[in-house]
Amino acid sequence: MIKAILVFNNHGKPRLSKFYTYITEEMQQQIIKETFHLVSKRDDNVCNFLEGGSLIGGADYKLIYRHYATLYFVFCVDSSESELGILDLIQVFVETLDKCFENVCELDLIFHVDKVHYILNELVMGGMVLETNMTEIFTRIDEQNKLERQEAGLAAAPARAVSAVKNMNMNLSQQIKDIKLPDLPQAIKDLKF
Repeated sequence: MIKAILVFNNHGKPRLSKFYTYITEEMQQQIIKETFHLVSKRDDNVCNFLEGGSLIGGADYKLIYRHYATLYFVFCVDSSESELGILDLIQVFVETLDKCFENVCELDLIFHVDKVHYILNELVMGGMVLETNMTEIFTRIDEQNKLERQEAGLAAAPARAVSAVKNMNMNLSQQIKDIKLPDLPQAIKDLKF
């Protein structure tokens, strides 16, 4: 089972953190710091998994990570998870982010945190891997984008309704002005009592 997913930059600033068991926020911050120190001091040519830190569960848990440009993607997992499977999952996650944001960068994770969490929830939920097929993930993302566009259209509906009423009022007042009323004195003479 996946215990936590952490993404932080080269300076240890967390850009995404998702814990699948309850851990206080103070302890989460300590885990992120400890994990950064464990992962960042490793050389680039060594293995991408190591024993978990004392705060994350020690020898019972493993830290599996990949370092891309300025970001570390770290999955904290128990012994039941395959290291190579998790490395593949990290690759799928990064490639999905890359396609969604067209060359993903650190700022995308900061400014689009809701979309990043949505993508992550398509891959992993409750600490269990749901999907690794990128085609299926993109289908779900496209469906979500369509819903967001529809909701944006619905959100604009009240403004369009107000605009339509204003146009009706302007057209109505112009139509009233355009009505040709008969000349009153002549109309009275034409009336036969």
